[in-house]
Amino acid sequence: MPRLLFDLAEIEPFARLERAWEEADRRNLLQLAAIERVCERGRGRRALRPIRRLLIEARAAVEGRSPLEDRFQIFLRAHDIPFGAANVSVLDHEVDMLWPAASLIVELDSWEHHGHRAAFERDRARDPERLLAGYRIIRVTHRRLDREADALAAEIRGLLDLGKREAAVGGLKEGPRYRAG
Repeated sequence: MPRLLFDLAEIEPFARLERAWEEADRRNLLQLAAIERVCERGRGRRALRPIRRLLIEARAAVEGRSPLEDRFQIFLRAHDIPFGAANVSVLDHEVDMLWPAASLIVELDSWEHHGHRAAFERDRARDPERLLAGYRIIRVTHRRLDREADALAAEIRGLLDLGKREAAVGGLKEGPRYRAG
């Protein structure tokens, strides 16, 4: 379905594409992360603008589980960074955002949910297991979004590009082990 919608965006007026998008959504066939991946491979294509417009609208309707998740989604849109898969399981633990093709995990660490020693220690104990499995991890706080937004956007873009280059040359021997949450 993602490729079909992308191909439709190449040849059909926006109103017709929008109707096809809504029908796919109604039938539970709309896979936003898969559509993002098709967009990543479609640089320079005419379909990107209308598809990204629909993606932004679809993502805006999804509320995060916390104010930090909501802020991070706004940050991604503002910096034109493609969305990853939100709240999925990686190695039997839920992560806040995952870009499977780049093996990139973003963990959103708010003081409200991670401001006690047990949560802090538990989160950091999981990082080495993920690193050994080939994932990269970035931890994002409200403070980073407030004070280092441009640097954070550059880091995420750089890691997404690095992951694409590695995948292109066979850097990952085993596919990512995650499931939707």
